[in-house]
Amino acid sequence: MSKAKLREISSELKKASNTHGSQAKRIDALLESTSSPLKKISAACKAAAKRKFKVWPSAYASGWGVRCTRNPSKYLGRKKKK
Repeated sequence: MSKAKLREISSELKKASNTHGSQAKRIDALLESTSSPLKKISAACKAAAKRKFKVWPSAYASGWGVRCTRNPSKYLGRKKKK
């Protein structure tokens, strides 16, 4: 969904009621935030997933890479960087 469409929906929600107004504020806050909620798979985990699975990218390999990025000590056998 485009930002323009979300802004339009937000303005419509603000007119509806107090409950919808708070939802509109949350949408506006998400639109204004500059950081992306999606994070990339770390390079080490991506390389390990490519070695482990025959096909990259695949749902299984990508899922494994995401889990590895979240908890590398479990999947790569080393401590997580802080």
